[in-house]
Amino acid sequence: MPATAAPSARTRVRRKPERARYDAEAVNAIVDAAVICNVAFQLDGAVHAIPTIHWREGEHLYIHGAKASRMLKALIDAEACITIALADGLVLARSAMHHSMNYRSVVVYGRFELLTDPLEKQRSLQALIDGLYPGRWDTLRPISDKELNATSVLRIPLTEASAKVRDSGVKDDEEDLAWPAWAGVIPLGTELGTPRAEADSVVSTVPPTRFGSPRDGHGGHRRAPR
Repeated sequence: MPATAAPSARTRVRRKPERARYDAEAVNAIVDAAVICNVAFQLDGAVHAIPTIHWREGEHLYIHGAKASRMLKALIDAEACITIALADGLVLARSAMHHSMNYRSVVVYGRFELLTDPLEKQRSLQALIDGLYPGRWDTLRPISDKELNATSVLRIPLTEASAKVRDSGVKDDEEDLAWPAWAGVIPLGTELGTPRAEADSVVSTVPPTRFGSPRDGHGGHRRAPR
């Protein structure tokens, strides 16, 4: 059954609590749908919020970066807050104050841990690549020990997380319903554009992504020029 209670006081949704989702299935679906999260942390007495690529495996959210990254070092030493937001639709009402947006969002609290085992790091990086481009890892030049050593992979548990979702129409006041302004929802989405191959690419077939296969303007699969 979906969880109905927040896992902690700081994850409890106070504004519009009816939009809250606390079950892992809801949280994971939003984490998986996004490719970038914002990581907030403190460093040298200042607060920072940095967008970065993320991926999920099981009950953890992963990020990676250069071993020398000040952000990654700071995340190991203190707690962080991760936010994800996806805009799904523009909600146009008959009054300015009732305009809104349909969205899905997640907030995660906790502390990152560093992956230290080289095999685990490589396996996790493969999950990142294959998660975006299914089967691509095995087609690539193998990662070198130097590259792996220069890269840090961190993960944070999704046990202290909450989701918030708006997926509804216009909420106008009854006295405004006859006002002569268009009201409704304009959906927002993401679609693949036309691939642009590098001039020296020795392979012409564009690989599929987790968002689908790139297509040309005639509905066929797009092939990159040599």
